[in-house]
Amino acid sequence: MRSWLFAPGDSEKKMAKAADSAADIALFDLEDAVATENKPRARDLVRAMLASRPEGRERLWVRVNPLDGPHTLADLAAVMPARPGGIMLPKAGGRGDVERLDHYLSALEVANGIDQGSTPVIALVTETAASMFHTGDYRGAPRLVAMSWGAEDLADSIGASSNRKPDGSYGFTYELARSLCLLGAANAGVAAIETIQADFRDLDGLKARAEQVRRDGFAGMLAIHPAQVDVINAAFTPNAEELAHAQMVVDLFAANPGVGTIGYQGGMLDRPHLSRAQRLLCQVGQG
Repeated sequence: MRSWLFAPGDSEKKMAKAADSAADIALFDLEDAVATENKPRARDLVRAMLASRPEGRERLWVRVNPLDGPHTLADLAAVMPARPGGIMLPKAGGRGDVERLDHYLSALEVANGIDQGSTPVIALVTETAASMFHTGDYRGAPRLVAMSWGAEDLADSIGASSNRKPDGSYGFTYELARSLCLLGAANAGVAAIETIQADFRDLDGLKARAEQVRRDGFAGMLAIHPAQVDVINAAFTPNAEELAHAQMVVDLFAANPGVGTIGYQGGMLDRPHLSRAQRLLCQVGQG
């Protein structure tokens, strides 16, 4: 789940390019990228794209429209027969929205011969002012495997003219949204996914940001252009030095069973260091 690449659902060419890319997840978008009058056609195109790619379909996800509008059920009814790898729910207002989506998906899975409960969900949890107060509510939400956040819709929700400071960095409210998403995901036991970088040409800036949010605890990042995918994948892939250090920490504690802290190179390693090392090794299948 390192890289999640959006592609507009009304463009066969861009969806195919996303599906053929190195992105871990290709996200066919029926929401913001598609004008209202084009949504029926986009549903047909997304369903056809999914149906045409039976191999690797688990990485082909669909962003449906939000539950507070008129399009969600039509989106789901159109794409579920083609068995998407997962569903992105935008403008989630709390756990109740994920539960409602779970009910819809369960019915459609049964109707289409899909194993019930097998379609995972990622929720966008900070796109409205109200949703900011519910980011910690998602523990135990059915199907939920990841949470992400958004700044553009949030700015619109609160009537802000910009979500950026003069130096280009996010304002306090949007940094708060990022933090609440990260904390909410940790509380729910799911992956936290960083939001997009709109300037897809600034790959150096993307690299620096992706590396920073990974250090903060994010597991991946949304992308809007194929050029961003390799940068994101590299930033969220542990390198050989990190893996060697993690293995050393695990080995030290294994050689000293029952201890809480171990002196190492003039410092101290404690149980949180061990937990982080184990998690990193598990991430690459070495734990």
